[in-house]
Amino acid sequence: MASRDSADFDAFYIATVRRVVLYLYAACGDRAEAQDLAQEAFARAWQHWSRISGYEDPEAWVRTVAWRLMANRWRGLRRWVAARARMGRADEATAGPTPDRVAVTGALQRLPVAQRQVIALHYLLDMPVSEIAASTGTPVGTVKVRLSRARAALSELLDEEISDVTSGA
Repeated sequence: MASRDSADFDAFYIATVRRVVLYLYAACGDRAEAQDLAQEAFARAWQHWSRISGYEDPEAWVRTVAWRLMANRWRGLRRWVAARARMGRADEATAGPTPDRVAVTGALQRLPVAQRQVIALHYLLDMPVSEIAASTGTPVGTVKVRLSRARAALSELLDEEISDVTSGA
């Protein structure tokens, strides 16, 4: 039975890992971080696979766990940055991503978390509104409002970015 569980989990992992990483990447803006979060969430899924495999949507469970892991890391990062600032230490400069990636990632990061989540689920994972609602435990109407507001905000934020670039600001 253990080998069947292993084969079932392997098939689940292969079928879903790319989508989960893409979702997390949109949410956090860092591919390596998204991969780390996904691996941790899948490791937790494996630990409880006998239960989770019976769920209607095990991928939703993995996404939820990964989202919570990401939120916890952000809290830890904020504490670390605050501690470094108190000690008067500056971070070293590193080479950055392309301007387009910076603009989109920056715009996504400026959205409220709930809007960022529905944008990632809808546009990156091609989930319909009803599935997002079921996956997040949010009413369908609320998901629609969040998507609408997120689209409007992203449009505005990206227009600002383009204006800043063209005006030399």
